[in-house]
Amino acid sequence: MDYTKKALRIAYKNKRQQLSEADIETSSIAIANQLLRLPIWEKKYFHIFLSIVNHKEVDTEFILHLLAGKDKDIIISKSDFATRKMTHFLLTDTTKIKTNEFNIPEPVDGIEVPSSKIEVVLVPLLAFDTLGHRVGYGKGFYDQFLSECKPETIKIGLSFFEAVPKIEGIFETDIQLGYCVTPQKIYTF
Repeated sequence: MDYTKKALRIAYKNKRQQLSEADIETSSIAIANQLLRLPIWEKKYFHIFLSIVNHKEVDTEFILHLLAGKDKDIIISKSDFATRKMTHFLLTDTTKIKTNEFNIPEPVDGIEVPSSKIEVVLVPLLAFDTLGHRVGYGKGFYDQFLSECKPETIKIGLSFFEAVPKIEGIFETDIQLGYCVTPQKIYTF
């Protein structure tokens, strides 16, 4: 198999499209349950992505309930496609969520939170390898964001699929994950 980012992007977008709604729900619940086993629950500030339904991403609704139940501060982002930067907002009962032109659910506005305050980031991805490198959609939003976080920030990828051996073409600017959680297991890097 070709392990270049481009080939993995195509292969894993296709793999995701094969998943049924029931597969996504079952796997997303399993991922949420796996997260409970990680040593992260003493942390307070958790950044989470809101799932892009038509991309068949991990449904983070179950994780949102988990974080709310544990009284964590939940942070979500808004993406600026001109600058490739993300602005982070505290998710509250009054946060209005709107889907942007790319079908990404985002907060309209709210209380802004600096990247330096975030302690745990749940990272979307298409594929990842046994070394903790990931392949996203290729726009660089998360690499930019993760580079702004403190070095001790815990970075956790969420994936429906298991790791590939080694992604080819990793850049120095690509930020490694600390963990990746799949429905079957937790990878630690």
